[in-house]
Amino acid sequence: MQKFSLHTHTIGFDGRNTEKEMLVKAKELGWTHIGFSNHFIVHPTIKNAPMYKYALKGGYHGIYSSTFDEAVERFLPHYQKIDKLRQETDIKILKGMEVDFFASSEWYDGFSKALEILKPDYLIGSAHFVEHNGILYNSHDVKAASPIEQRQLLHRYWQNERAAAQSGLFTFLAHLDLMKKVGLGQGDEWIEEEQKTIETIQKYGAKVELNTSYFKFGNEPYVSPRMMKMLAITDVPVLISDDAHAAAQLGKYFQQTEDMAKDNGIITLWNPFKKQIKQPFLIAQNRRIL
Repeated sequence: MQKFSLHTHTIGFDGRNTEKEMLVKAKELGWTHIGFSNHFIVHPTIKNAPMYKYALKGGYHGIYSSTFDEAVERFLPHYQKIDKLRQETDIKILKGMEVDFFASSEWYDGFSKALEILKPDYLIGSAHFVEHNGILYNSHDVKAASPIEQRQLLHRYWQNERAAAQSGLFTFLAHLDLMKKVGLGQGDEWIEEEQKTIETIQKYGAKVELNTSYFKFGNEPYVSPRMMKMLAITDVPVLISDDAHAAAQLGKYFQQTEDMAKDNGIITLWNPFKKQIKQPFLIAQNRRIL
């Protein structure tokens, strides 16, 4: 069973434990590596998004920024804590971030400058939002839209996932079929979009996580078994992520996910520690789009 996680969240963002508490749990599990990857979500209109008022009520405002300067200021003390912890433990700690990707040159330029300052070890590509007609929709906003708008937004969602894969920015991509969290995108009509996305991921050499967090809501991870079969056929590298927002969630459902992956044809999991992870701020210099 996989003995590390690169997709975790801590206090100060939307996690429930400190970096040190997460590290203690990782050590209890016998892990040799852990990565912290708090949300890096930057968009000039993020605070006008329909979901934002509910994010404030839920205490999640710490993960959204209107400017890259604001996001950098939030990450600097977090990374300083990690630097200090590195001196106190024999577990290898990596500095990451889960990045919401927006396909615009303005976003890319701002993000590139942020990377030069923060210098994370790895990047997770994510898409919690769909940008359409100047409005940002999260999954719950998409669910609340009319059936016609839902289809438009879901198509835009998959287009964004493909653009993220093409960008060459990310160490791996997170929870591809996130929209099933709100019961969307699971019908056969979406198989073509899933196939196109997996083919794009293969073409551009991206990697994909199998995210165990959906086990809380159903009986499968992100991605679905049918997408696992696509990943297996195209031989796209995959790793398991717990998307842990608390220390108790570290490593949860890893065995079930690994078994499901094997049942659907995925024989070998990708282990990034067999070779050094490239610095993403160097990868960013080789952008393929925008």
